[in-house]
Amino acid sequence: MTADSLPRLSLATLDRVPAESRPRTDPRGSRPRIVHLGIGAFHRAHQALYTEAAEAAHGGGWGIAGVTQRSRSVVDALRPQDGLYSFTERRPEGPATRVVGTVTEVLHATDDGARLGALLASPEITVVTLTVTEKGYRRDTATGGLALDDPLIRDDLAGRPAPASVAGQLAAGLRTRLRAGGAPVSLVSCDNMADNGAVLRRLVREFIAATAWDDRDRLLDWITGSVAFPATVVDRIVPATTDTDRRTAARALTMDDAGAVTGEPFTQWVLQDIFAADRPHWEAAGVRFVPDVSPYQLAKLRLLNGSHSLIAYLGLGHGCETVADVLATPWGEETVRAYCAEAAQSLPPTEGLDLPAYIDSLVERFANPAMHHRIQQIAMDGSQKIPERWLAPLRELRAAGRDTPLLATALAAWARRTRDHPLDDPRAEELRRAWDGPHTEAPRRLLRLLGAGDLADDTALIASVRAELDSRARPPR
Repeated sequence: MTADSLPRLSLATLDRVPAESRPRTDPRGSRPRIVHLGIGAFHRAHQALYTEAAEAAHGGGWGIAGVTQRSRSVVDALRPQDGLYSFTERRPEGPATRVVGTVTEVLHATDDGARLGALLASPEITVVTLTVTEKGYRRDTATGGLALDDPLIRDDLAGRPAPASVAGQLAAGLRTRLRAGGAPVSLVSCDNMADNGAVLRRLVREFIAATAWDDRDRLLDWITGSVAFPATVVDRIVPATTDTDRRTAARALTMDDAGAVTGEPFTQWVLQDIFAADRPHWEAAGVRFVPDVSPYQLAKLRLLNGSHSLIAYLGLGHGCETVADVLATPWGEETVRAYCAEAAQSLPPTEGLDLPAYIDSLVERFANPAMHHRIQQIAMDGSQKIPERWLAPLRELRAAGRDTPLLATALAAWARRTRDHPLDDPRAEELRRAWDGPHTEAPRRLLRLLGAGDLADDTALIASVRAELDSRARPPR
């Protein structure tokens, strides 16, 4: 039986799914209490599962209204399924699939702008979470603030009826919320950015300050007292769903699921405990609430994400397709461990964070043959990712007089990619032009494009990167 001949997953067909693969809670018992901006695969394989587990433990009707920012593909996949989809955990011993029932509705940010605005204003919504990727925040690379010259931001500030930028959507929603009574709310960035809570707060406030709204000062004052921006660290490897994954889900469910997602067994969520209003009992699902997430955030950004990017660019140069392919090479594990040992020197000592054990877990996760995590996916949007993953530890280590051979290797591997291959990157054309003129100056130009003029002026670092570029695309020795 093919997927095309199977019934489509939905509330109407849910009772035909095998009992062991049904949701942990009754989807009909939830209502929108959370808005999530950026309902891609990661959210559905991470925060949505934690919310379902919290609901199963404590109740509360915590449903999620998921919003897609650009493509309608998620809406087209999930809306006919009443928000239902399956998650398959890629275990080394074999896949485990079940339906998730926490998504109560699916919206397109601009096509359904009126509904999104109404939800953001509703006192029933007490949490707004985001996974819009680094580029979705529209930050200025030089200042880290809002890119006011970005076309999306500029048009939203001009008064577009349905804002198309995340900052515009949140600012407009908070304005309407204040006018509707001003119920407190928490806005939670779950993207891989250092100080993501503070970044989101800054961008929303800068958008409001740049408007011509007559109530903007009142709105900013209200936000100070009634809107929380908790910082967070999220971790789970979620590869792009393949046709094979969909067939696996269909066999387990005896249903066709157009919204199937997969992920590794490991999962982590650390949250700053400063919420302004009611929230799910996520701690019952294993979420760790702490006063300060920054040590966990730095470890993830610099070790997991940083080594991911390094092995992606190196692996592409050696004909590898997946992370596990890289770890199966004679140099893969050695490179991950050497990189992590170097980058870990930039991390503060943190009680409860065992770095050697964390690095061991990374190697185990990367080597999981069931994951099939494509390194081409990891290599996307490098100009948005590597400033925090590589450049921040580079600055700190070099200021402390430490050698940084693996970070220089990482920069060279990325630079080589910008020179030799088309990039899936929002700044692809600028990166390509960095190679116009003498190639010896390209590393400096690339670093300046990333807002790292200080590193571009580091003669020893540039010499190391040039030496790597002048060699063949080889693994570190």
